[in-house]
Amino acid sequence: MNLAERVKQILLSPDTEWRVIAREPDDPVLLLTNYVAYLATIPAVAGFVGMSVFGVAVAPVGALRVPVLSGLLAALFLYAVTFVMVYAIALVIDALAPTFAGEKNLGNALKLAVYSYTPFWLAGIFLLIPGLRFLLILGFYGLYLLYTGLPVLMRARPEKAFTYSAVVVACTVVLELIIRSIWAALFALPGLM
Repeated sequence: MNLAERVKQILLSPDTEWRVIAREPDDPVLLLTNYVAYLATIPAVAGFVGMSVFGVAVAPVGALRVPVLSGLLAALFLYAVTFVMVYAIALVIDALAPTFAGEKNLGNALKLAVYSYTPFWLAGIFLLIPGLRFLLILGFYGLYLLYTGLPVLMRARPEKAFTYSAVVVACTVVLELIIRSIWAALFALPGLM
């Protein structure tokens, strides 16, 4: 798998790419080391530089810069948690499959979780410049990827894919809130990464 080509294909022609992905062998180590490890660095590094070098706009104070060591530790924590988060979402996708007339398959659920996160990781580049943070919304294209991938990888009925994806997203939001709370408690930083 060529990283750049996979990113391009999953973003531009997901319907075709999901079918290609479905035929690939289940190799969690390969997915995590050759895909997640690279793409998850984008928001971690951009968030660190954005918060510690450029600062975060805080009204009425102005720019608030996070100390370099604190910012670095926070970025490393979020980078490491990304792997846990992707795997946890895969477990949720797999566990919910029978509920939505799909087939349980943890390997495919992991593929779905990993590749659906692609736009979120790419949009993480906008954490670099505080004025561009609003463009993180582009990462929500990952919700569409999840929706289109569920019938292919988890064999869910197409008419149930919307509800299935909505439940997965709700679980993801809950997990994300828990992780952000832990992050904020550990590093006492504004939750802007």
